[in-house]
Parts: sequence; C-alpha cells; structure tokens
Amino acid sequence: MSSHPPAGTPVRPPMEPASGVRRIKLAPHQTAARVTGADDLFVIAHLGVPRVDPAPWSLTIDGLVQRALTLTLADLKARPKTTIEAVHECCGSPMEPKTPTRRVANLTWGGVDLAALLDEAGIAPGARFLWSYGLDGGAFAGTPCDWYLKDLPLERLAAGGALLAYELNGAPLPAEHGFPLRLVVPGYYGTNSVKWLWRLQLTDRRAEGLFASQLYNDAADPEEIAAGQPERRPVWAIAPESIIVAPAPDAVLARGEAVEIWGWAWSFRGVARVEVSSDGGASFREATLEPRRGWQWQRFSLSWQPERRGETLLAARAFDGNGAAQPLDGARNAVHTVRVEVR
Repeated sequence: MSSHPPAGTPVRPPMEPASGVRRIKLAPHQTAARVTGADDLFVIAHLGVPRVDPAPWSLTIDGLVQRALTLTLADLKARPKTTIEAVHECCGSPMEPKTPTRRVANLTWGGVDLAALLDEAGIAPGARFLWSYGLDGGAFAGTPCDWYLKDLPLERLAAGGALLAYELNGAPLPAEHGFPLRLVVPGYYGTNSVKWLWRLQLTDRRAEGLFASQLYNDAADPEEIAAGQPERRPVWAIAPESIIVAPAPDAVLARGEAVEIWGWAWSFRGVARVEVSSDGGASFREATLEPRRGWQWQRFSLSWQPERRGETLLAARAFDGNGAAQPLDGARNAVHTVRVEVR
C-alpha cells in the first residue's frame, strides 16, 4: 500500500506562524482546576499553525476500508456527538525523551466517535494501523516533512474514547489546537492526537516518517530486546504519573500545623495507588485516591504535620493497575518533587 497522499490532496493552508510554537501556560502548582480552561492549555506546534478555511476543508478516510469516505465538517457534525473528559499530556521534547516536562491538562472534548466512523467505512481484513495526517508541514530539527503524520494501532479502539474532535470545552476548536478537526486519543500522549486533520488511512503496517518512526520512539531495555521485543518502541500509552499541586514550590509552612499535600495522578491504565513522601523520597505513605472516572485525572491527598524546621522535599509517585510505578529519575514520568520550608 502506498503512503503517498491520494488524489485531491489539499493545498497547505497559510501557516501563521510558519515555524514552531511552544507556549506553556501552567506550572504543576497552577493546575488546581479539575477541568483546565482552554486559554490555559499549553500550545505545542512543531511546524507552525495552519489557518484552515472550513468551507473547502474535508476529511478523507481510505486505505484498507470497504468504503472510502470524504466528509465535510457539516457531515461530521450531523453524526451523533460524543463528549469525553480526558487527560491531555505532552510527552516532552523528542530530542530529550528522558526529561520530564509535566505539560498536562484535563479537558472536555466533543466530536465523533472514531470507532463508529471507521465501522461506517468498514475496516478491511489485514488493517492493523491507522495513519493520521495533519495539514501542518515544514521542517523540524533540520529535517523536512510534507505532512505531520502519526500512526495508531487499531487495537487501541477497543479501550474506547477515541474521538475526531471539533470542540474543546464546549466551544469550537481554536486554530492553535487543531481547527477544524483533530484526533483525540485519551490515554495516549498528545503527540498522537493529530491536529488539523485531513486524512485517515488504514494500513497493515506502521508509518514511516519523521514523527512516526524517527522521533517519539523510545529505546527498549536490554531485557526487553533479549526477550524478542523491538529495539525501539513508539511513544503511545501514557505511563503512570502524578504532580503535586499544593503546597506550591517554596511555600513556607508552620511547624506542627497540619497541611494537605494534594495533586493529580493519571495513566493509560488508570492509577491504583499514589504514595507521598515528605522526606525527599526516603520514605513514602499511601495517599487517599479518588476512583478512576473514565479518562480523567484522579485527585490524591495526604494530611501532613511537619515537625522539623528547615527545607524539605515533597514527592509523589503513582502506580498503575499493573503495578508499574513512576521512576525516581531518568524518565519523562519521573517523580515530581516540590521544595518547601518549615518554620
């Protein structure tokens, strides 16, 4: 199967700006709201921001399907609307994959259920991956690419929640977040939720290209390679992670006075347990954790009464349903720490 764009490939819309955009709105201690405001959502656009005219725009679904589809925005909005609330996390710089960035939000998306739409097209035998094309293109880190292209294993559809979204927090998508249509894959890092979507192609193999097969692929551990796993694996599912919202960094606390340590935790499989340390990771106590609700983040809290004056380091680590935990360091989901002072 060819990975070349089909007949009728769109002309790229104006890019404003025509180079990378990186705007981080909130630090972890500023994410107190359960649902993040659209104006507070981080903006990461490696190649710039396409300014799309919705009138001539359409979405093509082709490849290993029984019926290729071409759909306008009105066609999509005429179908049943699905709304989900989900964590949305940037996995960090592809050039520094082990550096935590903690760019995360919890948002409400509205759009068309992806699995239902692919059922409408009819998934042909042999299809295993979905390739998603965005209208953005250009060069990143000195390497050119025609379109922002990512792939997704079709087996992910079984977990539910994947959308073709045209709304963010009840309003039309802003240009910088993918107007008129973007993919939303809850539980997967944001790089997989392609913005400015114009084509979905079903195939029997993974995509090749800058953002699919070169960047956003982690080196496997030697033990995994010895067990027959690939040497590199795509950055898809979100690993267990947590952030401390309060106390804020450099907060001054009163000795002997109870304080609530609280924050958010999330992962693809949900979070089963969160532990909090008030001594820099030397020891941990289990926090109270709210149950998982769909793809939302989960609030945790622990009451702490500091007894020693001076600086101390707070830390939190999350465990998913399979027992996987945040590592202390050396990974994009490394344990989050907050330094406070007790007087």
